[in-house]
Amino acid sequence: MKSFLENTWKHRAHVIMALPVFLILFFIMYVPMAGLVMAFKNYDFSKGIWASPWCGLDNFKFLLASKSTFISITKNTLMYYFIFTILGTFLNVVLAIAIDQFVFKKMAKVMQTLMIIPVFISYAAVQFIVYAFISTDTGILNHTFGMTTRFYSTASLWPLILTIVKIWNSVGYGSVLYMSVLAGIDTELYEAAQIDGANKWKQIWHITLPSLIPMITVMLLLSVGGIMRSDTGLFYQVTRNSGVLYSTTQVIDSYVLNAIFKNSNFGFTAATSFFQSVVGLLMMLFANGMVRKIAPENALF
Repeated sequence: MKSFLENTWKHRAHVIMALPVFLILFFIMYVPMAGLVMAFKNYDFSKGIWASPWCGLDNFKFLLASKSTFISITKNTLMYYFIFTILGTFLNVVLAIAIDQFVFKKMAKVMQTLMIIPVFISYAAVQFIVYAFISTDTGILNHTFGMTTRFYSTASLWPLILTIVKIWNSVGYGSVLYMSVLAGIDTELYEAAQIDGANKWKQIWHITLPSLIPMITVMLLLSVGGIMRSDTGLFYQVTRNSGVLYSTTQVIDSYVLNAIFKNSNFGFTAATSFFQSVVGLLMMLFANGMVRKIAPENALF
């Protein structure tokens, strides 16, 4: 304890700098975890969290009550996770390399700035942009190509639409982390490869990509923890919560949001969050264990 206090005092400047972040994480991420007790209670507004009666696993049973619905929303959640993660990671890396290799550096910075902008646009606004493109009567696509496609009543089209919207919204911002890694690569490696006769493609394959693998691994491991979670704004607002599209657009989070609006069952919400967190934790531990066996230097712990 004495050595801990001495070390803390020695690095007091760093401790003070980290304190605001620590407090934010503590009060926003950890203190609310006490509310998970509602997953095992029949929550009553008049009694509060702690005085509400216990109900055991009834809230979890409610989640599994409709087997077909649970299977459908779980399948959609996993499907979109894998599509967004695999395609998003690939495009993030490609975009980062393309901007890094761009000859006109000032133009590359302008392009990077423009591609980051979509992440700051709320999905409440994005839904109107999407509607402007695909609405049946006034949509840009139907008018331009002379089509009469009813996008908001054709569920099979929405996996593609949601993927395009998600990629447009996130890829520019997602490439920033990989660009920071590329900025740290020693230029002498490229110069040595060039002297040995390696062209740009070989330099990318043998120098750039291996340098990005640790960051790619870390980002994938972190994303696995949210495998059962989805962007509620994307699936609820962009689809305008159309019941006709539920077969391909409803995920666990949007299902829970609809349940809250219908009956305000916060115990059910807590049970779902608990279920998502446990599955995410187990998946992250499993994925990290696999990485630790294959490439220990890239594992999180």
